[in-house]
Amino acid sequence: MAEPAPSPTRMAGRAQQQAVPPAPPPPPLPAEARRAPSRRRGVGLRPRLTLVCTAVVALVSALLLWLGWLLVGGVARSVPSLPPGTTVRVGNVTVPAERLNEAIGAAARADVLRAGLIAFPLVVAAAAVVSWVLVGRVLGPLHAVTATARRLTVESLDTRTGLQDAHGEVAELAAGFDAMLDRLQAAFDAQRRFVANASHELRTPLSVLRTEVDVTLSDPDADADELRRMAAVVRDATRRADDLIAGLLLLARTESAGLAEVRPVDLADLTVPALAAVRAEAGRRGLRIQVQTAPAPTRGDPVLLERVAGNLVENAVRHNVAGGWLEVCTGTGDGSARLQVSSSGPEIPGDRVAELFEPFRRGPVARTADTPGSGLGLSIVRAIVQAHGGRAWAEPVPGGGLKVTVELPAR
Repeated sequence: MAEPAPSPTRMAGRAQQQAVPPAPPPPPLPAEARRAPSRRRGVGLRPRLTLVCTAVVALVSALLLWLGWLLVGGVARSVPSLPPGTTVRVGNVTVPAERLNEAIGAAARADVLRAGLIAFPLVVAAAAVVSWVLVGRVLGPLHAVTATARRLTVESLDTRTGLQDAHGEVAELAAGFDAMLDRLQAAFDAQRRFVANASHELRTPLSVLRTEVDVTLSDPDADADELRRMAAVVRDATRRADDLIAGLLLLARTESAGLAEVRPVDLADLTVPALAAVRAEAGRRGLRIQVQTAPAPTRGDPVLLERVAGNLVENAVRHNVAGGWLEVCTGTGDGSARLQVSSSGPEIPGDRVAELFEPFRRGPVARTADTPGSGLGLSIVRAIVQAHGGRAWAEPVPGGGLKVTVELPAR
């Protein structure tokens, strides 16, 4: 007999059940999320240290009680006894001397045990209280450091632990934490200044472009000469923006990526193209150039090191005075290859020289459109030199000017 055909409703329901896949299991929690509840439920350091100290005191007290019990029993047994067979009358009772000695020893041990059982919980309780208080005082500065760390934000990096009266390891921890906050605050302040200065420097050529275009478009009688003048201004503004962006990219790439190529380089050879690039401008300004080069072999990226020499010489010419002088020296000493560029110029206070290596910092000359450059020259020099494992510093020249020295490991 033929089986009846299933109804359309049953077939649709069966097909729907077959088409719907089972729900996937929920993804596992990250390790940090799985460990977080156990961290929150964990016992704090203060109770654990108190428990350890109390347990140590209890163990020592129990050991002393046991030793006292043994010592009293030994002393009782060491008391000279009466001859065997001797009896002693205690009250109305006559007992053998042997039993009397045993009774005295048992009574002494019982007294010691009774006193110990009374004193033991009192000593343990006192140890717990004293341990809790002392551990709390020891961990108090750590709580202050933790509270300071929790209050920190980017806007409140000037917060400090305030543990000047601490001593020992806690004082070292607080001082190290405050020193770390000082470095973080200095880094964030430098970052803010960098962003603000970069925005300002980029806004200047863009403002020039917009102004020139607006002025030219608003003049219906602008002729070809006016258009050429506008084109020249636009070209100079775009060149300035391009130089600034190129300098920012080079600075960021040097600080993050490091050196792309390392091979033998002589710093004396790098001064030749650097001086050739500025000789025309130096001649127009009447600068006297003195060159004293000796072999200064080192290892590094030749392109970046050539940029170091070029930036130093360009800065020396650009921030010089009319009819001034420029001196370039290379050589070796104390295991280092040295490049030194000195020049005349305006006087710079000694406490302001280190600021010249920060991005967009210049000398006392006002930052105007007549002063070329982006203020990144010495910043790029320092970044490249540090990437090569060297150091760069500057010193004011008596009477006005600056002397910049670069030291790299000698080859």
